[in-house]
Amino acid sequence: MKIILHSCFYQISSVDNLLEAWKEFIKGKRNKSDVQRFSLNLMDNILTLNRDLLQNKYKHGQYESFWIFDPKPRKIHKAVVCDRLLHHAIYRVLYPFFAKTFISDSYSCQNKKGTHKAIKRFRDFAYEVSKNNTKTCWVLKCDIKKFFASIDHDVSLGTLSEYIHDRETIGLLGKIIGSFNSGKKGVGLPLGNLTSQLFVNIYMNEFDQFVKHKLRVKHYVRYADDFVVLSTDKLWLSELIPITKLFLDSELKLSLHPDKVCIKTLASGVDFLGWVHFTDHRVLRTTTKKRMFKRLEITQSKETLNSYLGLMKHGNTNKLRNEILSM
Repeated sequence: MKIILHSCFYQISSVDNLLEAWKEFIKGKRNKSDVQRFSLNLMDNILTLNRDLLQNKYKHGQYESFWIFDPKPRKIHKAVVCDRLLHHAIYRVLYPFFAKTFISDSYSCQNKKGTHKAIKRFRDFAYEVSKNNTKTCWVLKCDIKKFFASIDHDVSLGTLSEYIHDRETIGLLGKIIGSFNSGKKGVGLPLGNLTSQLFVNIYMNEFDQFVKHKLRVKHYVRYADDFVVLSTDKLWLSELIPITKLFLDSELKLSLHPDKVCIKTLASGVDFLGWVHFTDHRVLRTTTKKRMFKRLEITQSKETLNSYLGLMKHGNTNKLRNEILSM
């Protein structure tokens, strides 16, 4: 039985919540010109946003788009300050509620989780399935094609409506979800919105619940659009592929990336979340190493170096560390 959130609109739109959201939003952004302009008349802007929300006059603005390379090209869509402030206000209220509905083995965009926790869980499952490397561990690895760009607005709002029985809140969320399309009307969420991170986790929670409770898969880890299942039974893993494909397509209107579905033994090396995992160690993905050396050739900043050294603590990288320190 799903837990229900009956009323939260006035909590989201309250001046107190908007002020607290502002404190969280401006971290690391105080020197941005658009943030400085908004802060010059902070209380007036917050009171105006509060009034527009309560009077149902709020309209989401347009997006500014730009490219990042992390490592592959990604198009980021940046909302105006007022809208991003509201995203934080919504996240402050909705995330604590929805976090209780997520399975323990989904790791993206959640407090006290992340890639390092995900790869640790992967390693723990690998030892458990292989009986401490005494049995062959097979890994089914899948990736969802064009994840953010494929999120269906109606499906997303329908899922949110199952948990939130508050017409004003659903109306507000509908405005935010509907503020962006990825080339096809009613489809896609922007990379860059804090709310997008929450919405996709709620969206994919439907799949997580299906995998864990309908298929009864025990050794499953998901991070955003990447997920793995570990087992000693290769045939069973192969049988999961058409079942997961059907659910994703029929229930969530998503599809698996045809070139990124594979079943491999752990001993042969499984590429997951930037690392290639083996039975008793893991090494950085080749493309990650190349990107790291290329960036260090451009910048020798202490911050960049420490960032990479911190990353390498999570794998078998003594030789690589020595190469970097000798540059």
